This record gives sequence, structure tokens and C-alpha cells, in this order.
Amino acid sequence: MKEFGVKSSKNNLSNLSIKVKEAHWNLSQSELIEDILKSGEGVLTSTGALMCDTGKFTGRSPKDRFIVEDEKTKDVVWWSNINRPFSPENFDKLFEAMVKFLEDKKVYVREAYAGSDKTHRLRVRVINTMAWHNLFAYNMFLRPEGYKLKDFDPNFTVLCVPEFHADPERDGTRRPNFAIINFTKRMIIIGGTAYSGEMKKGIFSVLNFILPYHEKVLSMHCSANMALDHTDTAIFFGLSGTGKTTLSADPKRLLIGDDEHGWTSKNVFNFEGGCYAKVIDLTEEKEPDIYKAIRYGAILENTRFKEGSREVDYENATVTENTRASYPIDHIRNAVEPSIGGIPKNIFFLTCDAFGVIPPIQKLSKGQAMYHFISGYTSKVAGTEAGVTDPEPVFSACFGAPFLPLHPTKYAEMLGEKMDTYDVKVWLVNTGWTGGPYGVGSRISLKYTRAMITAALEGNLNDVGYRTHSIFGAEIPTTCPGIPGEVLSPRETWKNDKAFYRKANDLADRFIDNFKKFEAFANDEIMAGGPKKNEKYL
Repeated sequence: MKEFGVKSSKNNLSNLSIKVKEAHWNLSQSELIEDILKSGEGVLTSTGALMCDTGKFTGRSPKDRFIVEDEKTKDVVWWSNINRPFSPENFDKLFEAMVKFLEDKKVYVREAYAGSDKTHRLRVRVINTMAWHNLFAYNMFLRPEGYKLKDFDPNFTVLCVPEFHADPERDGTRRPNFAIINFTKRMIIIGGTAYSGEMKKGIFSVLNFILPYHEKVLSMHCSANMALDHTDTAIFFGLSGTGKTTLSADPKRLLIGDDEHGWTSKNVFNFEGGCYAKVIDLTEEKEPDIYKAIRYGAILENTRFKEGSREVDYENATVTENTRASYPIDHIRNAVEPSIGGIPKNIFFLTCDAFGVIPPIQKLSKGQAMYHFISGYTSKVAGTEAGVTDPEPVFSACFGAPFLPLHPTKYAEMLGEKMDTYDVKVWLVNTGWTGGPYGVGSRISLKYTRAMITAALEGNLNDVGYRTHSIFGAEIPTTCPGIPGEVLSPRETWKNDKAFYRKANDLADRFIDNFKKFEAFANDEIMAGGPKKNEKYL
């Protein structure tokens, strides 16, 4: 059914006391794109996709994200440098200032769902001052049928006004930009930043509070796909740059979603209606499905053209390494509709290990799986930021700490219960370096990574021999179809045992230091899943 938007000066936002000059409700893709081009918010690329800039902020600003501390949250939220408290009084004052700012403005209103499972669906209203942000919301959230919009009653509202800047001294923010979640008033207010990802991750944070705490559904920062016959669901956890989106977009499998999911007693379901993929160095050869998805209706953020053309230069990182594309999930030809799969049989933890000591694939016990899930390890590669000369480990609990309002052990306990209930296999997959650390070794071939994951999914690693990693303890397969034997063992690719074990001990130390803050909450099985340094090479 074709959805037609409504352009109107009528104020339908009175329940929020918002009065605006003009409100455009639920515009179609083409209507939004017309407005974007007229206003100069974006330009068309050679494929018909829009190219837009996010301005000063080319990524999220985690230190400027707050949660209102009140009766609903004060004893439940994991207050930390991630979940920073904000007073109800300051929220009200800031919201009132935003409302006043909007009085002579035009806004775009989008009504949508978050959650493919109707039982656990959040009804979301997004209010934007920028047309391309409203198109982003169209892409990233689920799009209701037209007849359901007539009486749409949201249970969460996002107000995103990049042009509005807070006064930190007056408003209690850290800087002029902010993203604040109010669970009691069921609102997210965003200002001072045009980075669109703040909207989607704000709603993800909301679901990470509501679903585990109130509905006993495990919310996950992961991608998911399943076999063509709708069996054999797999989920992929991983931080940015580990291959979560790339590896889930497998042409031989059906895509459920690339970033945010819930796991119920019956299924795994996508929270979103689109994908938000990193596109730095994107090529059609390496990632054909993502490459072909960037067409009319898609949005490219902070990319640049090849000189003298409208062809996108995906290697250009002059604005940021964090160039991205937003597109509806049906731009991926093998996306399943609705975005729901069965109970997973395999879980993959993805890490980009720039130390070069994590095997390309290894099987984890339950204790090891819980340890690595709580750790959430990947690496920051040397040379991508000023002052970074060596690989730096990055730990993000549950592979998504910035979006977790509850303590990480809450999510970890739920994952452990599901592993027991459904007898799920868990694999740790290194998409990073082999043969030495970054600067010495080489990046593990994407072709090899895909082959190892396929072997795990097809059961071809069930009956092979395994050897135990002497420091990280997990089981490394001795053979894998299509993979040279030496590739499976990081120690063998180094050709220098002493150097390998020194680097492995170094990484083990980082894991142990990071986990100290969780030790009081971890049982003996989880603690036994951590690395043990090789004393011979200390």
C-alpha cells in the first residue's frame, strides 16, 4: 500500500504542548526527498541515494547522553559514566526551552514501530526539524500500514532538534549537545547534534530497559540471519568494525536484521526496519548486498564524491572514518519479512583483534561465553586516531555498554539461561589480524571468515579435532573445510613462539584488568572462563 504524507499547518502535537508553524506528517520517501533537495540538506548520488552531512558530530557523543533519575529509574538503572543521571527539573526546563524554540519552525513527524514481534512492539513518534532525519527515521524504524496511522497512539516520543543548543550552566548538560531519556514521560530529547544515530540508539536504549526488566525478553546488540528454509537462526555480536553487518548480509542466508534484536521464548526478532552500515572502503566485490542497497531512498552520511562526478568515493575519509549508509531492510534482496527468526542454534562473538593472538575461530564453553560476553572485546587500530601508535583494546560489556540502562550482569544472566535452555553453540571469531599484530601481520581474509562461519553453521566443525588455546582456554578446530591448517592457529602464523606468547600475555592482562569491576557479580564458572597467562613467557 502506498503511503501518502500530509502537509499541514494544523497543530497535532498539543499533547506535548508543542506549537509549530508547520507540521508535515508521515511523508513518503519521495516527498521527503523532494524537501531535502529543495532545502539543500542533501544531494543525490549516481545511484539515486542521498548524501547528507551530520556537521560537527560524525558519531554519537556518549558522555552527553543522560537518563532522568526519578522514582522509576533511581533504583534500577546502572548509574555510571555510561548512564549519567539528569534531574527531572532540568529536563522540564530544557524541554520547555525546546518547545519555545520550535514556535516558528517547520517540523516533520514520523510515526513508526520498534519491534517486529507485535507482542513486544514499541510505538514511536519522531519529531524532526530536518527532513533528512525524518527520512532516516522512515528507513530505520518499522513502517506501519497507512490505515494504522489514523489513530496512532505513541508510547514513546523522540524530539530531535539539532539547531537547538543547551546552555550547560543553565540546563545542567555537559555541553550544548545532549541526548536525554525520560522513562517516566516516555520521551527522548536530542539537541545540538545532527548525528542521526542518536535517534536510533536512543530507542535501542529504551528497549534495553523495558524488554529485559518488564517483559523478560533479552535485548541484544547483534545482527541475525537464518537459513533459506527458515531454520538454523544465527546471531552475531560485535562492536563497530568487527563485521557484524557484513557477515549477517550473507547471500546464501536470509537477513533478519543487522544491529538490534530481541530473544523471546519463541523467536529472535528485529527491532528495526532498516540497516545502518559503515561504508568506509565499501566495494561491490567484497560486500555486494550492501553496495547494491545504496540506491534511491538510502542515505549516505559524511561521504564524498570522486572528483568531477556524482560517484561516491568510499575510500574518502576526509570527514570521518565513520561514514555510514541508512536504508530500508528490503533494499537487501534476501531480507526476510517479517524480520523474525527461530531460536538460535549458533552464536558468534566477533572481535577485531589487532594484537593478532585470538584464533580466527574457536568454540567457547558456557563459562567462557559468559566471560567474553561480559568483556565485549575488540581493538582500536593504531593509526586511526591521533596519538594511537599501538593497538588499544576496547571492552564494551555485552558488546553494547553505551546502550545498556541495566547492569551488564542482568543481560549476561539472561543469555546464560537461554544457552542452557536451548543448548546453543557459541563461537569466538577473530576478524582482525593474524601472523603478528597490526603493522606486522595481515588482516584475516573475509573469504576465510565466511568459510569458517559457514562450516560452523552447517555442522562441519562438529566432528573435527580440537586443541586448547594455552592462554585463552577455548577450543580451536584443527581442520576446517576450505581453510589452510596453519591459518587456524595464530601461534603458527607468527613463526615466533616467544613474541606470540608475550603479546598474548599482554592481551590477557588487559582482559583481567577490565574484568575486575565485574568480579563481585561473577560466579566461579564465569571466572574460570577467563584467560590464564602462560608463565613460561612472562
